[in-house]
Order: sequence, then C-alpha cells, then structure tokens
Amino acid sequence: MNPEPNICAPASDDDRPSAGSGARPSHAWASAPTAPDLAATPLGRPSPYVDTYDPGLLCPLPRAPKRAEIGVGTTPPFTGADLWTAFELSWLNVRGKPQVAIAHFVIPAETPNLIESKSFKLYLNSFNQTRFADADGVRERLLADLSEALWRGSEQRGRIGVRLRLPAEWAVETVHSLPGLSLDRLDVECTDYQPAPEWLRADTEQPPVQEVLTSDLLKSNCLVTGQPDWGSVQIAYSGHPIDQAGLLRYLVSFRQHQEFHEQCVERIFMDIWTRCRPVRLSVYARYTRRGGLDINPWRTSHPQQPPANVRTARQ
Repeated sequence: MNPEPNICAPASDDDRPSAGSGARPSHAWASAPTAPDLAATPLGRPSPYVDTYDPGLLCPLPRAPKRAEIGVGTTPPFTGADLWTAFELSWLNVRGKPQVAIAHFVIPAETPNLIESKSFKLYLNSFNQTRFADADGVRERLLADLSEALWRGSEQRGRIGVRLRLPAEWAVETVHSLPGLSLDRLDVECTDYQPAPEWLRADTEQPPVQEVLTSDLLKSNCLVTGQPDWGSVQIAYSGHPIDQAGLLRYLVSFRQHQEFHEQCVERIFMDIWTRCRPVRLSVYARYTRRGGLDINPWRTSHPQQPPANVRTARQ
C-alpha cells in the first residue's frame, strides 16, 4: 500500500530545481490550480502536539484553485495581506525559563500559498520546549520558516512581516471597533444563507461617493470541519453608491458557506468589484480567534499601507 502523500512536506532535494535550470518544483499545485486533498492536512483530524521545534509542521496550501473558482487568474485585480495574530507563543531562554510574546504576522496576498491554520498552531506549539538565546532568534526562525512555506513551489520570493510583542509592550494591545457606518442598523429580512451576489447593486444614476461600511454579522464556516467562523468586516469604496440593505443581505448570505477566511474575503471583494464596479475597493475582515490564532484578511484594488492590526472586542 502506498503511504498517504504529505502535501505539507517541503520539497526534497530531488524536487528542488538546480541552480540556473529554471525548472519548478514538482508539487501538484506548481503548474496548475488543482485543489489539494485537504484530508491530507492536519485540519479535522487528531494530531499529536509536538513541543520541540519542527518547521515541517507547517502546511502551505495553494491559493490558485479557490481563486480560479471566482474567476481570478494569475493577475488578481487586488493586492493586500493576511494579518495574523498569535496569542499563544512561548519558548525557553538559555536557562530554561519560559518566555512569552504576542506575535503579529503580515503575509502578502501575492504569496502562492496560505498557511493552513491548525498546522500554524502546531508549528508554534513546537517552540514551547525549545531554547533560544533571545526573542530576535525566535523572530528570525519564524520569518525564515514562514517565508519558505508561503513561497514554496514558486521561483519568486518576497518579504513577510513578523513582529513579537513582549509583555512590557502589551499595554498597546487595546480593543478597537472597525471604523465606518454600521450596516447592522438596518432592519432587513434575510432569507439567503449561501453567497447571494445578486443582492449587490450600485445606483448608477447617483453621483459617486466615498463610503466606509461595516458589519459584525459576518459568519462563515471552516472549509474542512464546518466549524463556525465569526467575524467583523469593513468595506471601503469610492464609486456609485452601493445599496446598503442589499450589501448587508449579501454579507449575511455567507452564514452557511464553507470556505477559509482568506477565500471568503476574496469572494466578497470579487463579487462587489464585478457587480457594483467601484473605482476603488477595500475589503477587510477580522475573524475571532481559534487555537490562539486570529486571521484578518485584507484585499484592496489599489496598493496602500495595510490597516492597523488591532483587535476587535470579540477577538
């Protein structure tokens, strides 16, 4: 019997292109947007908790297959980042004394892969009984391992952001609300609980506006386990005014939809972009944490600085 393939494993020496060859690693997703077998990931099945450093626990998943489902090709009409916060990072100093930090990660949307969240948690847990000289050593290890996994299967490389906040800095970890006009004030009847982009419309007879709209009613479900994912979402745009009641109904329609956080935000962006045709658009969602991690995807039509990675009350 052939062993189950480990789609999370780094490329072997045989898989890596030789210097100057121009060849791509032979991962299943390197040449075509074929969806990986999610049953081969740690998500949705029992996993041992490893407390000794192991970068092989990270499981990258290609973005391309789910993007292809919503009509996004090799050049997306958006840029952006996934902002992660890890609240349960710990390691040992050289004398064996535990150290703790809150970690913030900024993962560019152009990385070919995202990180499956349970594997991220298991990877961070592997630091628990591992000794490091200082927090800078931890940060450098995180930066190297995540960069390798996120760009695996691609000849391109880029920068990600990693910041550790030690306990002396925790006073700045305050709670904020997403700024904007809340759609939740509207008393609407909701009947759709799978994505219903037909609710989206802009009034082209009205002059263009600039608006920032928010909702705390976003709920989707994990692609693999079906567990609920709760979030708040901010939509900033310029263009003909978008029907707010329809937009709220559309956001509510994700309530029984199963997709990863990043994929939901890209679907929201693409539906608004194609149906309402704004001049500019940004979609930013902040999901509640699970396993000590929260994931906050942000997509925008025009390059700009990422929003502040500050948590909402439910995070």
